[in-house]
Amino acid sequence: MRKAIAEKLLDIYQRLYAAYGPQHWWPADSPFEVVVGAILTQSAAWVNVEKAIANLRAAGILSPEALLRVDLDELARLIHSAGYYNAKARKLKAFLEMLFDRHGGDLDALFALPLPQLRQELLATHGVGQETADSIILYAAGKPSFVIDAYTRRVFSRLGLEPAGDSYASWQAMFSEALPPDVRLFNEYHALIDRHAKTVCRKAPFCDQCCLRELCRLAMGATAR
Repeated sequence: MRKAIAEKLLDIYQRLYAAYGPQHWWPADSPFEVVVGAILTQSAAWVNVEKAIANLRAAGILSPEALLRVDLDELARLIHSAGYYNAKARKLKAFLEMLFDRHGGDLDALFALPLPQLRQELLATHGVGQETADSIILYAAGKPSFVIDAYTRRVFSRLGLEPAGDSYASWQAMFSEALPPDVRLFNEYHALIDRHAKTVCRKAPFCDQCCLRELCRLAMGATAR
């Protein structure tokens, strides 16, 4: 069963890669910038996150030390474009407080933790949920933790590849138990899924443009009608 799922998942990956090519995700200049982006992108379009990060960079505070020192209201003002700016400013501060209180402000020390312990540490931090934690682990720490988001659920539900339960853990297990724990594979796969969901497999999908059309029960059902 696991082998069959693995073959399907790898086939889908290869079709997506052939259609879109490498995504070069996550776009950031440093692991810390990835962390900031992962928190700011919660319920926000990436273009608005980029504006917020540009503001932080222009203010000279895109570092753990500088963000820890900056006033909360000023931080909220600078990240306004990302939405929910007051809440996100508190989330960024919570991450920084954890980083300095438990790891002396050293991001490398945090990322040196074994993957399960790192994930537990992140999830215990205010404002860091499972998707955000896994994004930080995969894209900033460079450890193989498959990221599940709404796009993943949409695409694979339409393909008829769904876990027995609809929990985050069950979705993640479907990928992590079937695929080799390869950071580059997990990175590219998640980025390709999001690209596909944003451009073709949208809420109102463009099935005639889909590279997964012949595998998709939604598309085949539409054809049958």
